[in-house]
Formats: sequence, structure tokens, C-alpha cells
Amino acid sequence: MTTQGQESPTTQGRYQTGSPPGAPSLDPETMAAVLQKHLRPWQQALADPAGAQEAVLCRYLLDFARSEYGRSHSAEELAARSAPGSSLIDAYRRAFPIMTYEDYQPLMHAIMSGETQLLLSEEPIGWAITRGTVEGESKLIPMTPTDLRLRASAGRAMMAYVASTERFDLLGGVNLNLNFPSTVGTVRVGDRDISYGYSSGIYTRYVAQTTPIKSLPTQEEIDALGGGVTRALWHARFELALERCREQNVTLVGGVCQTALEFGRYLRKHHRVYPKDLWKVQVMTLGSTPGINTRHAPALRALYGPAAIREIYGATEGMFGQQADENRAWVPNYDLYFFEVLTRSGMKMLHEMKPGERGSLVVTTPVLARYRIGDIILALRPPYFRCLGRERWWTTLDYYWRELTSLNLGRL
Repeated sequence: MTTQGQESPTTQGRYQTGSPPGAPSLDPETMAAVLQKHLRPWQQALADPAGAQEAVLCRYLLDFARSEYGRSHSAEELAARSAPGSSLIDAYRRAFPIMTYEDYQPLMHAIMSGETQLLLSEEPIGWAITRGTVEGESKLIPMTPTDLRLRASAGRAMMAYVASTERFDLLGGVNLNLNFPSTVGTVRVGDRDISYGYSSGIYTRYVAQTTPIKSLPTQEEIDALGGGVTRALWHARFELALERCREQNVTLVGGVCQTALEFGRYLRKHHRVYPKDLWKVQVMTLGSTPGINTRHAPALRALYGPAAIREIYGATEGMFGQQADENRAWVPNYDLYFFEVLTRSGMKMLHEMKPGERGSLVVTTPVLARYRIGDIILALRPPYFRCLGRERWWTTLDYYWRELTSLNLGRL
């Protein structure tokens, strides 16, 4: 791997900032139609999660049948079954084992040596890196064109808010971009250098290309400062954000919750001003930590004012759900990913979980089949869920203690 400030030629020019070419005007009728086009597949899947999940599985099996890993687990034979149903799901579970990142690591190394067909049905166009570590190493997840298109669902939380409130004027404002760098360096894949970066920055770049949401600073400007995560670099990013947005109509703050909190505290400490003194933020779409709507909401509103808070549930491996309305929980992207949960009573589909039931999430993405992501998921009233945190013995106890002390007690 080599660290660099610019993208490699293999990915340069793939993304654009601002509205996509031919973006519609901001008149209410046009914008309502555009938003519904983006939101309709999600809403239809929520109305029929079982049917949506079966369709997703059939689609993935066709993709997996084009990789050696998929063929070695009978994806081709499973994909030949024309009728989806529980028998296909059962057969998929028998054929494909549950895998962790450690299980997939040998295949990741093989992809880096150029053997992409071992796991992928498409050539990788980038890699997402985690902020956490696995046995001292950051996780690197390859991204394919199909995978990257799914990650644009990060914009659904904002679009759902605008559609429900008819605040179409918000789309004419600016998203205060406080995300991690989307380009940190390059990884060698065969005879090519492909860029890697943090998923939050990658999401922002792609959402800027595919939705009418404008982000400042642009992700390219953030990337140009360097890919490190030192305090000095974060201060430089915060100063850039202040410079680029001071005179802008900032209506949205999106990205990593912890970074939004740190930026607000930075402004107070170094400039003696709160974000709410500079901008009238209307909505914050944030992810990367549990308890955004409960534990962190008071601090966020103290810094940014009385903004609507919308939670996103995503990870380096994909964008799995987002808040759909005022209920303080996220709703799965049943139309994009295949979701299972390992519970005390055995393996279940995510949509089969009962209120109050919890378990370990297992996702299937365009890259990873039956991937145990390492998060504990709690089912609330359908279709709402919360991520309690990582799979550790104290996570559930900590969640319920915080619910008790905050008097939230599982309320939506």
C-alpha cells in the first residue's frame, strides 16, 4: 500500500461533485417526483420484506455464480432455481457458510495479487478501509461498480425527510461535509493501483454524483489535505469546512456522528462560536455509532440547534438501513441487501424477528456472502431496528443501562 493525496488513474474522474448532469430544477412537483423515484423501491420492499429478500437473494446468486468462490458453493445450481422461496433460502444456508472477516482474509489477499475472479463477479474499482482493526490490521473491503451503486442509499434518510416534510428548499442548501477522506492511498491489484479510503467519504462522493445534494467542502478538497487521522489533520479539515461553508446556506450535516460532535466542540474552543451561531441546520443524517437519537441527541442539538436527527446504519461493508420517519430507529434496505440474524433460537431472517429479540447480524452484499458483521441488532416494532453495538459481553447490558438512566426504555 502507498499513501498519496490524489486518486490513481484507474479511478480518477469516476466521481463528480455537486448535482448530477441534467439535474432537475427545484420546483416542488419535479423534486417530489425525483424523490419518489429514489424512495419507491425502498418503500415497496418494506411493504413486502419477504418478497424483496427473496428477489435480492436470487439476484445475488446470479452474481456469485460468476466467481470461483460462488461456484464452489453451488451458486450456479441455486441460481438455476427459477422460483424463489423458503426452500431456496434454506438451500443457500446449507451451501454457503457464515463467514467473518478473518475467514475472508485469504481471499482478500488473493484479490490484491490480481486473482479477482476468486471472489468477485466484477473488477474492483476501489477499496473501503475501516477505522477499527482486526488483530491489529484495518479491514480492507473491495468495492465493485454494483456495490458502489448500492452505497448511494446513504442519501435516503435525507430524501425521506424532505419528501415527508415537503421542505424541497433544503435541497438547494449545502451539506456540511465532515467525513473521513475517501482516498487514503493505493493498493496493488494485479498490475493496477486502485485507491482505498474510508467508507463515509466514499459514500459522500457517490451521493454527490447521484443525488441533488451538494456537499462542501467537496470530497476532493478533503482528500487533498491527506489521508491521515491525526489531530492536526482533523483541525485542518475543520478549518477547511469553516472556510468553505461560513457564508453558505448549510441545511444538512451528514456523516459520522462523532466527527460532527468534535467539529462543534472545535468551533467553540478555537473560534468561540457554535455551529448554530453560523448556520440554521435543519436536518442531520449521521451514523457510525449507536445511540445517535438517544445518547448523542442532546449534545448535537446543543451545538447545532433544534435540527431533525436522522440515523443511518452503515458500515465499511455496505449501507444497510436508515431512519425513515420521526421514529428513532433505522429501517432496513430490504431491496438492496440480504439480511439474516443469528439469534438464541437459531438463524432467522431479519424481518422475522419479534419485538425485543436481538442477535448477531449476518449480511449478504455484492461482495460478501453470509458475512457476520459483528454487530448486535435489536428488533423493535416492525420495521424498526437498533444496532446496540459490537459483539461484546457488556454491549447489551450497557444499552439497557443507558435506556434506563435516560428514561428512554425502548421508546421509538
